[in-house]
Amino acid sequence: MTTPPGLTVALDGPGSSGKSSVGAAAALEVGYRFCDTGLLYRAATWLALERHVQPDGDRADPDVLVALVPEIALVVDAYGRLSHVSVDGVDVTGDVHSPRVDEAVSAFSRVPELRAALLERQRALAAEPGGIIMAGRDIGTVVLPAADLKIYLGASVEERARRRTEERGIAPDSQEARRVLAQLRRRDDLDSTRDVAPLRAADDAIHIVTDGNRFEDTVSAVTSAIRIAEASRSVGAAESRR
Repeated sequence: MTTPPGLTVALDGPGSSGKSSVGAAAALEVGYRFCDTGLLYRAATWLALERHVQPDGDRADPDVLVALVPEIALVVDAYGRLSHVSVDGVDVTGDVHSPRVDEAVSAFSRVPELRAALLERQRALAAEPGGIIMAGRDIGTVVLPAADLKIYLGASVEERARRRTEERGIAPDSQEARRVLAQLRRRDDLDSTRDVAPLRAADDAIHIVTDGNRFEDTVSAVTSAIRIAEASRSVGAAESRR
């Protein structure tokens, strides 16, 4: 029996919910490509800050912001994961995860013209042959509303702040840790209330709450959901040929 091509998997969730790390690990396990769409928004934000382009206010110019998009490229690693980003051929993956980008990315992400430009890029990546896990905040609702499988990773803001501070080597009781928590709360509010593509789970998404989970357990939950969806589609394909 011919194996149907891989699925398109929408993996959504708020900041530091584990989308990128879990999605990359799950993609490796099931043999899919992986795309962290947040890197596109972070790279656009970083580049705009470098070029002194404003997202709003009197000096805002959406056309200038959109013109930066062609300079941004997602880089494929040896496993087919689009988990690095370059600007004009220079790897800026580390730069786009800086605190100043953390503070500014939500404001830039609210610009409709930028979202439209990056939407085209994301859909083109998803349309390439083979299965893909695409991680973001509006994949299942806007980017790929017809995705074969939609998963929403959730976690409390306190848990997500703990993860982010741990990743960055920040002392848990420090002022910087409190700043991280405040930033996440602010971004949650901005992302969930923006007019264009607000953060929310798709109505048909599988919810996975990750508070207290081991990383391996969350990856296993995602890969299990994919395998079940693959099996279901294989059965459906076989029945349609009868």
